[in-house]
Amino acid sequence: MIKNPISDKWYADPEARYYNGKYYIYVTQSFSEFDKQKNIDLMVSEDLKHWENKTNIVDMSGFPWIRRAVWAPTVIEKNDKYYMIFASNDIHSDFEGGGLELAVSDTPEGPFRAVLKSSLVGQIINGAQPIDAHLFKDDDKSVYLYYGGWGHCNAAVMSDDMRGFKPFENGELFRQITPNGYVEGPCMLKKDGLYYFMWSSGNWTNESYGVRYGISSNPFGPFKEKGVILQSDSEIANGPGHNGYIAENGKSLIVYHRRPLAAREAGCRVLCIDKLSVHKGIIDPVKMT
Repeated sequence: MIKNPISDKWYADPEARYYNGKYYIYVTQSFSEFDKQKNIDLMVSEDLKHWENKTNIVDMSGFPWIRRAVWAPTVIEKNDKYYMIFASNDIHSDFEGGGLELAVSDTPEGPFRAVLKSSLVGQIINGAQPIDAHLFKDDDKSVYLYYGGWGHCNAAVMSDDMRGFKPFENGELFRQITPNGYVEGPCMLKKDGLYYFMWSSGNWTNESYGVRYGISSNPFGPFKEKGVILQSDSEIANGPGHNGYIAENGKSLIVYHRRPLAAREAGCRVLCIDKLSVHKGIIDPVKMT
């Protein structure tokens, strides 16, 4: 039995992974003021019931250009290293300094240290603000990056050394794959040869926020929109969204943040886990508990 929320801290934008017998949930330190969001936290558990909280797992000394708005981490294992991409500075134009940052660690728990001397993605490409990254490893071990805010989503293929991107046939590094209703928070799950693409819609500050999904036989889509899987519940919580998932050890769970009914601040978001049912091209609506 998992008791929601799993932490009394304000956390958002979870990315869930299972490595070496432990569950890891990487999260945004949620504040109403972005200037206070300066690092990434981590929740660790062996049984999904008892959680250890680890704070400030990124060595920020390697990112001197970062001023504020550190959020939305994603982590993937590649070549026995653990790579993290996260957003910084909430940039609104090219070359402000910030965007999507790349860090690496020898362990899933960090510390994560800078890989590059500048941001991995520091420009507005295809109208997508460089936020809300999600790394997805396919069956052939190829690693894909999905990201984007402002209603636009880009996809890219990470290079073998994870320091950049492989070009598409036309020479471009990024492909826009935006499905209908997309706002932010992309997340990819693959099962039985189908790609289930999830995204957040609505406004993250209120009850309109929720999660939709579509399916495709290709990691770049197009994704046929299928419907809503997470939405506000007047008896439980508001604004559930920006999800990750756990699909290990026979478990299929969705990890997400939501806003308590009594919350009055935008930053008041808490971390929750519920059952996720994926079958034959369908994700059943999630019942928040």
